[in-house]
Amino acid sequence: MKIVVIGGTGLIGSKLVTKLKQHGHEAVAASPKSGVNAVTGEGLAAVLAGADVVVDVANAPSWEPAAVLDFFQRSSTNLVAAEAAAGVKHHVALSIVGTERSPDNSYFRAKLAQETIIKSSSVPYSIVRATQFFEFLGAIAETAVVEGKIVVPSALFQPIAAEDVADRLAEVAMGRPLNGTIDIAGPEKAPFYEFIARRLKASGDARPVVGDPKAPYYGAPIDDTSLNPLGEARLGKTPLATWLARL
Repeated sequence: MKIVVIGGTGLIGSKLVTKLKQHGHEAVAASPKSGVNAVTGEGLAAVLAGADVVVDVANAPSWEPAAVLDFFQRSSTNLVAAEAAAGVKHHVALSIVGTERSPDNSYFRAKLAQETIIKSSSVPYSIVRATQFFEFLGAIAETAVVEGKIVVPSALFQPIAAEDVADRLAEVAMGRPLNGTIDIAGPEKAPFYEFIARRLKASGDARPVVGDPKAPYYGAPIDDTSLNPLGEARLGKTPLATWLARL
């Protein structure tokens, strides 16, 4: 199949393109660098010509509330319209576990808007909601520095390795459209602060990590249900210890 990966040069997209090629598919990495801009529509018709599947893993360049909402609404609207015109048979989108459970998180609201556009399109679809990636644990810690300490939520957390996300996306992209949503998560669940502390320790960072039930996650309060699958989920195979050993 010809599978176009929107955001195909990023963290997830680049891994996904490699995996799809290994399975014998024609995987095309599409991004503004290659002349394809889903927000403006530039290059979409050309890259989607003859495409069987489109996988959207693009990320917004700005997380400012109005900007991130505009990015996902415009890019998704343009994508599904171009897919319908090109006869694309399957739209796969990467979203976030718990989008509907964190209304105070502007990024989650934007992803929920994206999901709504996909569901209302005529193109068969699959939405893959993932938990947070191991790769971003360090960056999350840096947003939570308070007087030399890292103060993060104590709520339960179930992050996943980017490699496992790409594996699950490849499986879905090569299969039949679900016309529904699935959750994917890491194999381990523990308090948020434990994952952050292990990540910092592995990099030699001695700053203390404190779990606080009132600490926000990107500006929004969370609890044990906010960021984790509540029902059935496909779990990644990589535990944090294995991922940390590769740093």
